[in-house]
Amino acid sequence: MLRKRGHVRRWYRRVLELRRRTYALLEHGPASDQPSVVVDRFLIGLIIINLAAVILDSVPSLAGRYRLVFTIIELVSLVVFSVEFFLRVWTAPEHALYRKLPRWKARWKYITSPVGLVDLVAILPFWFAFIIPEELRVILVFRIVRFLKLARYSPGMRSLFDALHAERRALVACLVIFFGATLFAAMLMHLAERHAQPDKLGTLPDAIWWAFVTLGTIGYGDVVPITLPGKVIAGGTILVAIVMIALPVGIIANAFSEQIHRRDFVVTWGMVARVPLFAELDAAKIAGIMRLLRAQVVEPGVVIARRGEPAHSMYFIARGAVEINLKDRHVTLAAGHFFGEIAVLRRARRSATVTALTRANLLVLDAADLHRLMAHDKRIAESIHTVVRERLGTDLITRTGDMVTEEIVQDTEPSPE
Repeated sequence: MLRKRGHVRRWYRRVLELRRRTYALLEHGPASDQPSVVVDRFLIGLIIINLAAVILDSVPSLAGRYRLVFTIIELVSLVVFSVEFFLRVWTAPEHALYRKLPRWKARWKYITSPVGLVDLVAILPFWFAFIIPEELRVILVFRIVRFLKLARYSPGMRSLFDALHAERRALVACLVIFFGATLFAAMLMHLAERHAQPDKLGTLPDAIWWAFVTLGTIGYGDVVPITLPGKVIAGGTILVAIVMIALPVGIIANAFSEQIHRRDFVVTWGMVARVPLFAELDAAKIAGIMRLLRAQVVEPGVVIARRGEPAHSMYFIARGAVEINLKDRHVTLAAGHFFGEIAVLRRARRSATVTALTRANLLVLDAADLHRLMAHDKRIAESIHTVVRERLGTDLITRTGDMVTEEIVQDTEPSPE
């Protein structure tokens, strides 16, 4: 009996471990491993191919000629997206926001979330195609909703959706103001032109149409004022239209910019907080270090640091990949990793050559800047020195950094400026 229970526990732990690995494979972050990146790129490619097939399938000449190709693409997409959806439902309890919920509730939360609904709608139309009548198969056009799945893999699209959600009240207010201006302009134009153009502006609905297209800066030209009061009202409406268009555009642009900066701040914060030297610092101290960072872009093949050269800076990889050429091996670091952290404490000589494998966006922390911050704030200095003392004498080359023992000196006090 005990042996059976032990077997069940081991089996349950294996299932949990498989669920965690599957979740990590499907969900990507700034420092995703290679399998997760491959899965993401495969799904992005399949979405793009599927959208192209849906669009081309609507052309009768192409639909007849490539019917088999389009059918194969749709079947493969259906299988892949269905498997992806059920795996995401199964791994929902691993989501940070759902971990404390019962498994069934966590999965229901995912299904009813915006991304879950998009994933569900992306597969439902084709499944319905097997049971709905031929005349109702126009519903298959909703396969185009698969475009929204790209938002999961595009930080820019996610930031835009977040910006729209954050400013939803302001945008609704703009919409209310727009319709109010439309009704006001329509009423004035109706009073001014109802006798001159009874067929075009004789009713309020006709005038509302004119005001709507004018305030929307479309101006089809199908209805134009011919009286002097009507022309004056039209001129005022056109001036108001400029404000009506600029107002929501400005709100969205500002919110989108804030979302991008906030996302970059969070990513950078995560990279700084993972550095062993800074891991014990509180939020205010990490923010102080982040203010010292400067951006640097390097092209593929450019040597960032060379073995034997004085080390004056450490680097965070915001985008791209670099290769660290050690004496006995090569280490590849991708976005989210860092290297050269001991150089910010002591200007030793580099023990490895670092070369950009791809175009890389780096955030650079100069030793002189950090020394000035440590001199200004003794608590930061003590926290950093404590970490270094604890790590002396260990093999510190890892996939998340290149703290090399040759760069660590016995005296960990910063050199005088």
